[in-house]
Amino acid sequence: MSPELLHYTIYFFLTLGLSTLFSMGGVGSAIGLVPIFSMMGLPINLAKAIGLFINSASTITASVMNFFRGVLDIRFAIPLIVSIMIATPVGAWLSQYVQKEVVEWILVAFLVVSAALLLFSNREQKVVYDKAWVLYVIGTVVGLISGTIGVGGGSLIMPLLILLGFDAKKAAYAISFVIPFSTLGAFATYLSFVQMDWVLLGVVTVAAIIGGYVGDFIMHYRLTPKQVKRLIAIVLLLLSAKMIYKLLGV
Repeated sequence: MSPELLHYTIYFFLTLGLSTLFSMGGVGSAIGLVPIFSMMGLPINLAKAIGLFINSASTITASVMNFFRGVLDIRFAIPLIVSIMIATPVGAWLSQYVQKEVVEWILVAFLVVSAALLLFSNREQKVVYDKAWVLYVIGTVVGLISGTIGVGGGSLIMPLLILLGFDAKKAAYAISFVIPFSTLGAFATYLSFVQMDWVLLGVVTVAAIIGGYVGDFIMHYRLTPKQVKRLIAIVLLLLSAKMIYKLLGV
């Protein structure tokens, strides 16, 4: 196997594995893949751009499946879509000027607290507060953060919705639908100042589509809402550990 082919093969299977895992929780895999791609030698902005597109590919696949199963609540997702579409490109543009380490430390703190609440909260999941303006605020804040650090907003919105009282599976279906509206806009912004590796993008996109299908199938047919909730919490802890490792330069 040539070095170039080996290079693309490694990226394919890495993307396949993480896209499958994250799709089981209803979120995109960019938040895990971006730091890994960067550590593997990709320029950080190229890694962020590819990660955003990967999120789109895997979650579009899951959303199409959920739509035909009749489990996707599009009306609930609209406030999140509108706000995140506006805010994410702004965050991507700001990424050239803000100190991303500060944003990443804030994100780490949020992930750890959210994971702990998801793991140790035993209250019943039922919608306790779903005012539209709350969803607009969540979408705007998450869009700015996700655009700035180059990750999809699913890993941020998901724990917020669950902690607000939404059923884990209902939230996962909605977030899979919302993510492409966020990530494609930010991806287009990154293309304005990033030199894209189109072959690599094609390889990881195929892997993300396969992973999105497999992960969503497992979540829908094999996992209960409680198991999805725990899976999301574990993923968030793994992500926070990875980000701390990178930030501390260990």
